[in-house]
Amino acid sequence: MTYLIADDLPTAPAGDRFRALLSRPGILQIPGAHNGQAGLQAKQAGFEALYLSGAAMTASMGIPDLGMITVDEVCFFVRTITRATALPLLVDGDTGYGEALNVMNMVRSFEDAGAAAVHIEDQLLPKKCGHLNDKKLADPHDMAAKIAAARKARRNLFIIARTDAAASEGIDGSVGRAKLFMEAGADAIFPEALNTAEMFKEVAARLPGVPLLANMTEFGRTPFFTAAEFEAMGYKMVIWPVSSLRVANKAQEKLYAAIKRDGGTQNMVDAMQTRAELYATIGYHDYEALDASIVTTIIPQAMPQQS
Repeated sequence: MTYLIADDLPTAPAGDRFRALLSRPGILQIPGAHNGQAGLQAKQAGFEALYLSGAAMTASMGIPDLGMITVDEVCFFVRTITRATALPLLVDGDTGYGEALNVMNMVRSFEDAGAAAVHIEDQLLPKKCGHLNDKKLADPHDMAAKIAAARKARRNLFIIARTDAAASEGIDGSVGRAKLFMEAGADAIFPEALNTAEMFKEVAARLPGVPLLANMTEFGRTPFFTAAEFEAMGYKMVIWPVSSLRVANKAQEKLYAAIKRDGGTQNMVDAMQTRAELYATIGYHDYEALDASIVTTIIPQAMPQQS
């Protein structure tokens, strides 16, 4: 049930609820949700936390993931998803949208919008997807200053430091940066773009006691591993950042091709979410019940046929 009609909305801060999930045994599975509808569907599937990917946000806006969007634009997505689902949301904070003061503004803005956690990466602008080539890394001490600023500004937000150093500096560079970021105040580490099980295991072995996040993105450098496999390698969280958007986009591509080919949607109806399914997901009738002046909607039982 969505935020306006739920009678059991959480009262604890989102960051505290995210920490509570991490305190339980096992690995926290965090699927990406690129909008409120995706978030509701993930919640109905049984997930207890969600991830908002910068790549998914920008792609849904029709632009590349190169650090072009603003804090306010991200906050719109954060509010949409958290109000729809009331689940703890981990947000992609890119490079922090600037230096220390910008990072502090981002942290407070994300908290006010309802975010539970954020990860900040040690790249320079224009930043790139962690699984692409030729990323430019920030000085580790400059990145540590950003983490310290985030820690100073946060009230309850869970702070994850992401390092993209593995590709250019190897495991030594990645682990060295991670230790520096933990000393600066990070709550967890996200070692990005590791490409073998041995790399995942080594990072975990060299960072004992540090909560680690694994990224299981498709079409990247990381082979497919299951949540259980990541847990066995020493990881506490796993995200599937862009999967919901990829599936939705592929389905839309097929839809538009069918309309162009067939002159209508008649051959795609079986692939669609029905009106009844949509209304059930968003709690349509529950919203109507809040105001007796709204006439209850009757869902058509079947599509009218041509005579």
